[in-house]
Amino acid sequence: MHSEPTDPDIDLRVPARRREPGRRQWPVIAAVAVGGAVGACARYGAALLWPTATGAFPWTTFWVNVIGCGVIGVFMVIITDVWAAHRLVRPFFGTGVLGGFTTFSTYAVDIQRLVGGGHARTGLLYLAATLLAALTAVWATANLTRRVIEWRQS
Repeated sequence: MHSEPTDPDIDLRVPARRREPGRRQWPVIAAVAVGGAVGACARYGAALLWPTATGAFPWTTFWVNVIGCGVIGVFMVIITDVWAAHRLVRPFFGTGVLGGFTTFSTYAVDIQRLVGGGHARTGLLYLAATLLAALTAVWATANLTRRVIEWRQS
């Protein structure tokens, strides 16, 4: 049987106290939702500004994902190594804004459309290039951010 982690300050034998953990999650859920809406609107705006022709390499989605992953690398180092952020910063910006801005679903649909439309090479190139570039962006920006922080502290 799996047991959920509990707050030692909450006596779950008292009915009114059983609802407290759920109530504390609503601000987090709201932060993720608002951040996600902001990020998704930014991604949609990028797609409107730089549309992709049918069968072409989806550069806009590619760069949105790479840039978003780079920002994730910087952000995670800053909020874990440098700044004691408010508890809603990570859900709002990390999960919400950046989660809404970067897009696995559009990436997957783009690949499906390319392959299904007879552009398998482009679809496979896009699949591999996005994965490699996004992972490299997270790794590079996280390491660069750590180096800058170490340099400034020395």
